[in-house]
Amino acid sequence: MVRFATPQEQATRKATRAALGETLIELHEEGVPVVAVDADLAGSTTLGKFGSAYPDRFFNAGIAEQNMMDVAAGLALAGNVAFTGSFAVFGTGRAYDQIRNTVAYSGLDVKICPTHAGVSVGPDGGSHQMLEDVALMRVIPGVTVLVPADYAAAKAAIRLAAETPGPVYVRMGRADVPMVYGAGVELQVGRAYVLREGTDVTIVANGVEIREALIAADRLAEEGVSAEVVDAFCVKPLDVDTIVGSIAKTGRAVVCEEHSVIGGLCSAVTEALAEHHPAPCSFVAMRDCFGKSGSFEELMEHFGLNSDAIVEHVKKITA
Repeated sequence: MVRFATPQEQATRKATRAALGETLIELHEEGVPVVAVDADLAGSTTLGKFGSAYPDRFFNAGIAEQNMMDVAAGLALAGNVAFTGSFAVFGTGRAYDQIRNTVAYSGLDVKICPTHAGVSVGPDGGSHQMLEDVALMRVIPGVTVLVPADYAAAKAAIRLAAETPGPVYVRMGRADVPMVYGAGVELQVGRAYVLREGTDVTIVANGVEIREALIAADRLAEEGVSAEVVDAFCVKPLDVDTIVGSIAKTGRAVVCEEHSVIGGLCSAVTEALAEHHPAPCSFVAMRDCFGKSGSFEELMEHFGLNSDAIVEHVKKITA
């Protein structure tokens, strides 16, 4: 059941990464055979909470992400649902061969759940701001890709990962972000969610861009522009019917993601449109560049990822 945050919940800011350790504890206590493998970053990924509660179900591979992924694969072969941590830049980039050839090729129940994706890493700078992870994971056959908007959606995504057969990628961030969904929200693989109805333009977004899209839609409404906001929470498999149906109704789209414009949600949506219903599109995303050091808010403004940027893109495409 999709439930939106109450005003009180909306005032709460939590990072999506905060959901990881807590949700694994819940799943274990519900009888799901979860195990966790980290690469010496359990404090940052919050898998340390799970490790403290159930030390016999937690494994620290050290600063060796390839080993982390292979250990998780072995644990999955032994009948466990294996979750991996680390930062996204290491947990997908350094371990890509192991994800592709050991995990995905064999369809193992390894859930790739790194944190610190996107520019929300902030002061750590461009070397640590992973902007290619969705593209990397999306292109591997058989990998489900989920990008939750907030803490509640991240908990739902982790639960979905545990119950979905085969490899699943869940993208989480460092920055505290406002709640969009209410506690206990239930989401589905292969579904996108219309969060706001509109008639003039469709804003398709996910992750931290959802809140920015909703703010932009409120501002646009004051200027007489009716924007429909769609949460493409599941990038793969993409909910083509909902997304293309919305864009067919409004006639145009602005696609927003805290990721490279190449290979992620922007690519997924335009591929679907090219095949089913060609329509004008504009993109709010990273433009073939690395990140920089700065606060999350500064970087969102600098790279044109915030609500101001979305409003401008909508105005141009609806002019």
